[in-house]
Amino acid sequence: MADATTVEDTMSEGVSENAVTEKRETREEMLSRHRKETNDLQNKEVALKKAAAKGSKAEQKAKKKQVDEEISRLSTNLKEAHAKELALLGYNGSTDKQKGDFDNLVKAIAGVSVTNQAEQSSKPNKQAKRREKRAQEEAAREHTIQEEQSQIVSDRFIESEKLERKLKPLGFTINEIKPDGHCLYRAVEDQLALHSGGSSPCTHQDLREMVANYMRKNASDFLPFFLSENAADGECADSITERFEKYCMDIESTAAWGGQLELGALTHCLKKHIMIYSGSFPDVEMGKEYKQSNGTGSSSKSSILLSFHRHAFGLGEHYNSVVPAAVK
Repeated sequence: MADATTVEDTMSEGVSENAVTEKRETREEMLSRHRKETNDLQNKEVALKKAAAKGSKAEQKAKKKQVDEEISRLSTNLKEAHAKELALLGYNGSTDKQKGDFDNLVKAIAGVSVTNQAEQSSKPNKQAKRREKRAQEEAAREHTIQEEQSQIVSDRFIESEKLERKLKPLGFTINEIKPDGHCLYRAVEDQLALHSGGSSPCTHQDLREMVANYMRKNASDFLPFFLSENAADGECADSITERFEKYCMDIESTAAWGGQLELGALTHCLKKHIMIYSGSFPDVEMGKEYKQSNGTGSSSKSSILLSFHRHAFGLGEHYNSVVPAAVK
C-alpha cells in the first residue's frame, strides 16, 4: 500500500502548503483545487483496484479489502480537510437550506460559487449555465468510467465464484496455467501428466504440431468452421486453401491462442473425451464417443477436464486445467 501512503503524504503536503497561502486563494481557486485532489484520489483508487486484481482469488480478495479500507480513510481525511478550508472562507454546507452535496459538487467542478443563493443573481448568466452543464456531463462521464473499471474486476470475481461453486461439489479445483498463448495446450499437457501419474507423454509443442497435422489431413472437416470464423467475400479456392495452411502453420509455430477448432482436433488426436467447465457459459463436451468407449462409469479419470475463463485476463480468454481437489 505504498502508493496509497504516497497519495496521503502528497495530499497532506498540499493541505499544509494551502494553509500558508489560503489568504491569497479565492473561493473558486480553492474549489478548483479541491476538484483536482478528489479526481487524483479517484484515479489512484482505480489504479490500486486494478493492481489488486492479480494473484490467487484469496490474494485478490485480501488486496481489494485493503484497498477499500485505505481509500475510505483517505477519502474521509480529504473531505475533512476540504471542509476546514471552506469553513475558513465562511462556507458552511451543513445547514438545511443548502442544496444537496451532489449539486454543490457540480457547482464546484463548474467553478460556480456555492454560497447562499442570495449572494447570486436570481437568473444565472448563460456562461454560468454552460459551465454547470459541462460539469454535469463531466461528472457523469467520470462516474461511467469508474463503473466500467470496477465492472472489469467484478466480472472476474463473479466468473471465478460461479466456477468454484460448480466444481467444488464435484470434488474438483483449478490448476492455474501460465497465460502465454499456449494455455490450451499446456492445460491438456497438465491433464495428460495427471493421467499418467508422472510426466506427460506430449509437450505443449507436440500437441500443437499434432493438431496442425490432423487439421491438414482432415481439412474438409474443419474448413466450413474455419470459413465461418474467417469469412472473406469473393475468395477463390486457392486463396482459401492458402489461408487455411497459414492458420495451421500458426498453430504449430507460434503462440496462437487455441479455441473450438483446436479442441475438436485434440479430442480426435488423443481419442479422449474433453469436458470444458465455465463460469460464464454453459459447459461444453467434446468427443463423447470416446467417453462411451471407456465403459467404466467413472469417465472423469480418463477424460480431459479444462476450465474456460472469459474474464481472467485483459488480453482475452484463458484455459486452465481442472484437477481433483485432493491432488491440488
